[in-house]
Amino acid sequence: MYNYTIKLSEKKEILLLDEQGKAVKTTDILQKTESTVFAFDGPMGAGKTTFIRQLCADLGSEDIVNSPTFAIVNVYDYPTDGGKREIYHFDCYRIKDVREALDFGAEEYLYSGEYCFIEWPENIEQILPENTVWVKIVPEENGDRQLRLML
Repeated sequence: MYNYTIKLSEKKEILLLDEQGKAVKTTDILQKTESTVFAFDGPMGAGKTTFIRQLCADLGSEDIVNSPTFAIVNVYDYPTDGGKREIYHFDCYRIKDVREALDFGAEEYLYSGEYCFIEWPENIEQILPENTVWVKIVPEENGDRQLRLML
C-alpha cells in the first residue's frame, strides 16, 4: 500500500504529496503497477473526478474531463511516443446490476490494455480484472484528502 496526501493549490490545482511530503505527479500512482485498471473509491464529493481530471492532464490529454454520470463511459486521448492512446473514464454510480455493465461492453474496455479509471467501482466489482488497483480517497476535515493506493 502507498499513501499520499492530496492538497489543492491556491490556483485549485491538485498537489500530490508522497509519504515523505515530496510533491509528485499524479501519474506516480500509475508507475507503481503494471495494471491499467484503477478503481477510485470514496464518498460523494471526495474528489474522484477532480483527481482523474488532473491524472488525465498529467498524462498529456487535452480533452475536457468531466464525470460520465449519464454516459457511463467517457473516452479521452493522450499522446505517446507511438501516436495516441485512449483513457476510459467510467462512472458506475447509476449501474444497479452488473448486467448493465456487460450490456454496454464494459469488459472490452477493462481488458483492452488502455487506462481505465473507474468511479463507483463497487457496482461492477464482479467483472473487474484481478489486478485492478484500488485507489481509496478519504476527505479530511482540513480539506485535504488522503489517497491510499492498494495493489
